Amino acid sequence: MLPDFSLVMKKIVILLIFISFQTQAQLGRSLFTKDPIINLENFDKQRVYWGYFLGFSTFDYKTDYKTAGHDIDVKGHTGFNVGLVGSLRLQEYLELRFEPGLYYASRTLTYSGFTNDRDAIREVKATYLDFPILLKFCSLRTGNVRPFLIGGFSNTLNLSSNSKSEDDNKEQKFRVKPWTQNYQIGFGVDLYFEYFKFSPSIRGVFGMNDELIRDVDPNSPWTGNVQSLKTRAVVINFTFH
Repeated sequence: MLPDFSLVMKKIVILLIFISFQTQAQLGRSLFTKDPIINLENFDKQRVYWGYFLGFSTFDYKTDYKTAGHDIDVKGHTGFNVGLVGSLRLQEYLELRFEPGLYYASRTLTYSGFTNDRDAIREVKATYLDFPILLKFCSLRTGNVRPFLIGGFSNTLNLSSNSKSEDDNKEQKFRVKPWTQNYQIGFGVDLYFEYFKFSPSIRGVFGMNDELIRDVDPNSPWTGNVQSLKTRAVVINFTFH
């Protein structure tokens, strides 16, 4: 069952506002002044370090068809993500990262060609366990700011895939494969504060394999014309080390 996202988002916003107030004075003098106070000066000399992330995401599907017509309109809704971060510094500007996370996602699929909502609409909720291996390419640190690029690959387990269900869309059951492979690419910035490093980032997630489980009927109006169905998502993470 998905959590109340509006309540979760309010809590995250309150947390970020609290952090903002606590560090506002420090930001002024240590991040953006001409001669900033260098925070966590030896942080990047660590071989291994840990952290966690909180964030938001929007998942939808990229759909390819066998023939034109009977398209599926996919609307993604804002979800919530949380997870852990393990970093191994390979050299001064390169890190290997493992970021296992839990992602709650929701999509509304609307199928054309139907006259009633029972057949036309599928509310697809998903709980993902994501296991990405990423490379983080860091720029030269300037004061207490350090931009970076990040990218890599992940295996994702969908706990709500319905893959073992014998029912299909005829019984209002949308089914996808439990495991998918994705690649990710994005960017962000490391901000060094007195007691911790804060790293907001944004990235795109792109599915590499077809996820759809077809209905029993090969001419199903829900799956018969679908060539492939692949995950894509926009993820915003707030990482704390």
